[in-house]
Amino acid sequence: MKKSLLTLAVMFMWITVTSANDPAYEAAMQKQIKAMNSITDLETSQQVTNGFLRISDAKSDEWLPLYYAAYNQIISSFRFDVNKDQYFDQALELISKASQMAPDNSEVTALHGFAIMGKLSVDPASRGQELSPKAMQLFDKAINLDRENPRAVTLMAQMELGMAQFFGSGPEKACGMARMGLDLFKKEAAKTTEDYILPTWGKSQAQEVAAKCD
Repeated sequence: MKKSLLTLAVMFMWITVTSANDPAYEAAMQKQIKAMNSITDLETSQQVTNGFLRISDAKSDEWLPLYYAAYNQIISSFRFDVNKDQYFDQALELISKASQMAPDNSEVTALHGFAIMGKLSVDPASRGQELSPKAMQLFDKAINLDRENPRAVTLMAQMELGMAQFFGSGPEKACGMARMGLDLFKKEAAKTTEDYILPTWGKSQAQEVAAKCD
């Protein structure tokens, strides 16, 4: 009887500790996301990436810290004077780890395409034939996994616009997808709160594509 009570007590303590850790995880993620949204230099960007990686070490079953670390590396490669291929490759490594935790996840799949699109942008002339189809396939897969994902639709719109500009064709398809993305962002904004830790980025990218359609 005593042994049974002790076992129940240990189980209760484990459940309590596990439950108590979730708010700490969410608070840590909120703090890092807030820091990420106010980055102004490369040093701060690396600190934010490292912060997400520390959270990932502490919560090894969560895909979001790896996702945001990868996203931050991608954005930093566009914003700052860095070895872009190195940053995109680092992002792809993190995305690979995240996809093992969350297979067939629309957000992770779209981010994978974003990293490929970044590598393509480094040298479009020599990489376009190989990487353009890969990026398009990933964005298409991300959309099919979740048709309410505004990032998947917006990234596809960016890719479509780039293809149209490269081949000298009209931007109609890209414009339609950008408008669709903006509609999806409105829906997403209606259900998000200040403590929301799932991805919400991308609206400005949809706006940039839509602005080229006026």
